[in-house]
Amino acid sequence: MSSAEITITRDLDAPRETVWRVWTEPEYFARWFGAAPQSVALDVRPGGAWRATVATPGGEMPLRGVYREVVGGERLVWTLDLPQGSMELTAAFADLGGGRTRVVLRQPAPPREQCAQAEEGAARLLDGFAEVLASV
Repeated sequence: MSSAEITITRDLDAPRETVWRVWTEPEYFARWFGAAPQSVALDVRPGGAWRATVATPGGEMPLRGVYREVVGGERLVWTLDLPQGSMELTAAFADLGGGRTRVVLRQPAPPREQCAQAEEGAARLLDGFAEVLASV
């Protein structure tokens, strides 16, 4: 991890096409993102908007953003708009051969005292993604 970003990598036992589908189709996204299914809308194209509402200990949290870059099956760059500002996230999907895919998730690093919590949250998100992927 650099001081500027958090990077989490997962190697998954699924072909890249399946990984991409689970990441970008609302029915799967809702499951791994922890969102209410009816709240999820994904317009996966450059300039397309996304939204989802997740349950948190403090109540429901609506999230939204815009896809800035979409390279089908390979790369997504999107914003996450929060009350304190917007952040840009990137997911890269690499075909490792043999039906395996590497996902590399990058996000800006928060202030140093919040880095461990942010890394843990990103890792949990990818763990949840892997669980849903295994059920597909």
